[in-house]
Amino acid sequence: MLGARGGWRALRRCASLPRAVRLRVREALRAREPADAVMVQGWVRSVRSQKEVLFLHINDGSSLESLQVVADPSLEKRDLTFGSAVEVQGKLVKSPHRMQNMELQAETIRVVGPCDIWSFPLKMKERHPLEYVRQFPHLRCRNNTLGALLRIRSEATAGIHSFFQDNGYVHIHTPIITSNDCEGAGELFQIEVKAKDSAEKTHFFNVPAFLTVSGQLHLEVMAGAFTHVFTFGPTFRAENSQSRRHLAEFYMVEAELSFTESLQDIMQVMEDLVKTVTSTVLSKCPRDVELFHKYIAPAQKGRLEQILKHKFMIISYSEAVEILKQAPQTFTFKPEWGCDLQTEHEKYLVKHCGEVPVFVINYPYNLKPFYMRDNEDGPQHTVAAVDLLVPGVGELCGGSLREERLPFLESRLQRLGLTNTYQWYLDLRKFGSVPHGGFGMGFERYLQYVLGVDNIKDVIPFPRFSHSCLL
Repeated sequence: MLGARGGWRALRRCASLPRAVRLRVREALRAREPADAVMVQGWVRSVRSQKEVLFLHINDGSSLESLQVVADPSLEKRDLTFGSAVEVQGKLVKSPHRMQNMELQAETIRVVGPCDIWSFPLKMKERHPLEYVRQFPHLRCRNNTLGALLRIRSEATAGIHSFFQDNGYVHIHTPIITSNDCEGAGELFQIEVKAKDSAEKTHFFNVPAFLTVSGQLHLEVMAGAFTHVFTFGPTFRAENSQSRRHLAEFYMVEAELSFTESLQDIMQVMEDLVKTVTSTVLSKCPRDVELFHKYIAPAQKGRLEQILKHKFMIISYSEAVEILKQAPQTFTFKPEWGCDLQTEHEKYLVKHCGEVPVFVINYPYNLKPFYMRDNEDGPQHTVAAVDLLVPGVGELCGGSLREERLPFLESRLQRLGLTNTYQWYLDLRKFGSVPHGGFGMGFERYLQYVLGVDNIKDVIPFPRFSHSCLL
C-alpha cells in the first residue's frame, strides 16, 4: 500500500509539471512573448560548438529562416550533426540579436534520426546550384531553394482555389484516365494492363485509354449544368523533349465559362487570375520569393511590380506576324502567316510590347483544334483563340471560345473523320447548348514566370521528362 501511495504521489508531481507546447519553427520565430515549456522538432541546418555555449540552427520546412537554439555544451552528442533530425525542449526567449526575434534556450536535445554527413550530398552553408540538387529528388527538398519553392507552390495552389471559389466557380475533379485526345496532337501516354499469365493484350476499358492531356472536354460537359467551373490537376504529354519549358507530367489550371460570347471575357479572367495569385504569393511568401529574386533572377521583382500595375496588351495573330517580319533580328523559324508561333517568336513579341504580358488573338483556322469557334472572317479564316504570352517564358495560357453551333461542329468533325469518336460532344450542342469558352494555364510555367526560374524541371517536386523518371 505504501508503495502504491508513493507511486501515486510521484504521478501527481509529474502531472503538475508544465507540459511542453509543440511549436513549428515559423510559430516560434513569430512569437511575441517568451514561453517556458516549448518543444521544437526539425532538422539541423548548422552546428557550432564553443567552449561555453553550443549553437544550433534547426528548420522544419515551415519557414525559410531557421530557429537558433542556444544550449550548454554538455548537451552536445556525437550524432548531433548537420542534417540530423532533432527534438529540442526548453524556453523560448527574446534574442539579443537584431536579425531574429526569438531563440530557444535548450534544456534537452534528443537526436531522433542521425545523418551520415560524409555521404550526405548537401553540404552545410553551401549554396548548391539547381542543376546539382536535381540529381537527388529524394533529398533536394532539404535544400533552401527547393524548400522555398515548395512553400510558394503551396500558397499559389491555395490562391488559385480561392480565386475561383471567390468568383463563384465550382471545382470539378476531371478524370486522369480518358478515351479522348483533347489537343489532337497524338502525344499521348496509352494505358495498358500488365498481364501476368496471358500474352494476349485486351483493353481494360474496352476502348483505348490514355493519361489525360487536358480536362477541357470534361469541363465542357459540366458547363452544360454549371455556368462557371474549373479544375486543377496533373496532365500528361508524351513529348520527346528536353527543353526548359516542357515536362511529361505537369499541373494545369483550367476553367470554363458558360453564357459568354466574347473572347474579352475569357482574357479578363486570365488576367485577373494571374494578377490575383501573384499578389497572394508576394504577400504570403515574401522571404521565399525574395530568395529567388536575389539569387536566381535579380531583375524579376521590378518586372512583377510593373506587370501588376499595367493592363495586359492585346494584338491579333496577323499583327504579331507583321511585327515578327519587321524585327531587326533573324529567327531560327521564319515567321509566316499560317505557321504556329515558336518560343523565340513569343519572347520577342513580349519584348516588343515592353516586357508586359500580351494576348495574341484570332489564330488561323487550320492551326487550332476542332472545338474552337469559327470567326467566319472570309479568306483569312481565323478562330476565336487566345494565347497569353509572358516575359521569360512565352506562352503561359491558351484558350478560346468553343464552337457551340452544331452545323459548324458537325462539318469540321466530318472533315477530320472524328464524327463517331465525338458523337457525345455533338450531343452537348443538341441539348441546351449555350455560347461558352475557357482556358488552361500551365502551373509550372506560371511559377517559372513569377520566380524567374529558367528551367521548368526546377519548379516541380519530382520532374518527369523524356528518359528521366527518377524516384
